[in-house]
Amino acid sequence: MSAIMRCASLVVCISTLVTCASTAGILYPRESESREVRSLDGMWNFRLSLPDPLVGFKERWYMKDLIKTGPVMQMPVPSSYNDVLVDKKIRDHIGLVWYDRSFFAPESWRQQGYRVFLRFGSVHYAAQVWVNTHLVLSHEIGHLPFQRDITANLKFGRLNRITVAVDNVLLGTTVPQGSLQNISTNTGPKTIQTYTFDFFNYAGIHRSVFLYTTPVVYIDDVDVTTNFTEDGVGIINYSVQYGGSLSSGEKLNCSITVLNNENVREKITVITNDEEGLSGIVKIENAKLWWPYLMHEEPGYMYTLEIRLSTTWNVDDVYRLPVGIRTIKWTNTAFLINDKPAYLRGFGRHEDSDIRGKGMDYALVTRDYDLIKWIGANSYRTSHYPYAEEIMDFADRHGIMIVDECPSVDTDNFSDKLLKKHTTSLAELIKRDKNRPSVIMWSIANEPRSDRKDADSYFKSVANFVKTLDGLRPITAAIATQLDTDQLGQHLDIIGFNRYNGWYTLPGHTEIIKSRLEDEATKWHTKHNKPVFMTEYGADTYEGLHLNPSFVWSEEYQVELMSEHFKAFDVLRSKNFFIGEMIWNFADFKTGQSVTRVGGNKKGVFTRQREPKSSAHHLRRRYWALANHLDGAQLPCDIQSYVIDSDGQNNVEL
Repeated sequence: MSAIMRCASLVVCISTLVTCASTAGILYPRESESREVRSLDGMWNFRLSLPDPLVGFKERWYMKDLIKTGPVMQMPVPSSYNDVLVDKKIRDHIGLVWYDRSFFAPESWRQQGYRVFLRFGSVHYAAQVWVNTHLVLSHEIGHLPFQRDITANLKFGRLNRITVAVDNVLLGTTVPQGSLQNISTNTGPKTIQTYTFDFFNYAGIHRSVFLYTTPVVYIDDVDVTTNFTEDGVGIINYSVQYGGSLSSGEKLNCSITVLNNENVREKITVITNDEEGLSGIVKIENAKLWWPYLMHEEPGYMYTLEIRLSTTWNVDDVYRLPVGIRTIKWTNTAFLINDKPAYLRGFGRHEDSDIRGKGMDYALVTRDYDLIKWIGANSYRTSHYPYAEEIMDFADRHGIMIVDECPSVDTDNFSDKLLKKHTTSLAELIKRDKNRPSVIMWSIANEPRSDRKDADSYFKSVANFVKTLDGLRPITAAIATQLDTDQLGQHLDIIGFNRYNGWYTLPGHTEIIKSRLEDEATKWHTKHNKPVFMTEYGADTYEGLHLNPSFVWSEEYQVELMSEHFKAFDVLRSKNFFIGEMIWNFADFKTGQSVTRVGGNKKGVFTRQREPKSSAHHLRRRYWALANHLDGAQLPCDIQSYVIDSDGQNNVEL
């Protein structure tokens, strides 16, 4: 067995520690009167674990500054490490890498009796974290946050060190799955990572790292559900869980205030369910509802639930949670927001960009949401993993509906061990995003091999598990298997399917699309008697390639293929069970190296640099026309370029 094969033991080791989702909360760090938040983003020391993947453990690199273990590089956090430096060895590295950095913990934190938490937004794929030589955190599954109270491990008023070991190896029981393969090279044997999913396996500390403080007794988690009455009263059902221990005889009280989007206190009525006020109902007269973009003149309206936890002898804790008041309902033919049918106009996407890979970047996120709104979309799926919390914040505020997907992609070789990891990923995702108004569905998988043996019982277990955590949102998935062999659809509330007619099936033949798509979507509904939407369709398009008549890979062909889908979508909408269309993809993205990929997947309507192809303008006209037709949205003045005076008075004589 190669050294890299043995390196997989880190994933195995962590998986024995992460046998189930933690019962503690994972609230996003927010400053308040009682809480300080300090970012540890910036430049970290970094090195590969070479030539022996386990050398860092053998030599106990976590016991000293990383720079004392050998040559280090500077690596930005957050970012993927793969594309930052011009080194193929780093880009294609398989196995362990190490990070460290130092920070001061103020003496004032100790004097005020603060608890101090260390929180990572995401590390891909597996991580172990040491603080001042003490192992404090182990986590498996990228794209999800994890944290720990590290108060006992800190040196207050002095310099402290964080060391992180990151492993990007994917195996048959990781989520997502992969495998290691030995190949022969000019210099000897080498182990490479293989996987079936079609995006690059970026790795590193992808999202922000925070230190944050709380009082001794603190708000640990909050659960919120919302509703409204016919006479306009908004209802917020809340439940607060606290952490820390009360002293003997010490009493606790929880009070609630609601702020509107201008930070002005609302007049509310609070009905508590217990003496401490930890759960109850908040009523707001003439409440403003959370609406999706272009379904209302004021989309994405957010209140702030201000929670104050008071104890007899300790400092109060204050946490402010953004809340949108809206309802979700679904029938066997429709999906409704606030009792109004909603038609999804959107995308599959990726967290992906030049240099930073999957690293969180506010400038990129701002640009992406501006383009989403420019094009007239109202939704997207977080294909094929949970996106950064900061990205989700934008969705809440801008009224963009989210189909929230766990990291299960191309799931195969079903086993109890894989099932445990799969459900853990969903438990962590739902705990993180349960209070977000933008999240309208949970997607439990993308293109699983749902025609295989044991798929039925496997996905029945996954779906039932999700229902125990959240019964207020529908469950969906993006199915790619054929209708007659699929065993997943029966366990879903809403059917999503991916199909590439005119591309992977009979490329160049757009004349097959309309009839095939109408037929398949109708059969999905007939078989399961559930709403149906299309989660992927599209064609790779090399920007700047123009061919007339259209030809595969040209911008003209992408537009033609889209139009044939639009025709089918309009017929399906008239049948009253079809609830949405999501093109693949929002923007071009990087994949593994392949003779079928020219610098990555080119199915985006935008380039990787977020510039429009011809298809972006075409899709914009489609989405805005739908918004106008279905929801009464006013068309932008620049949706069509001027050609001729519409009243025909400026006739041109030929």
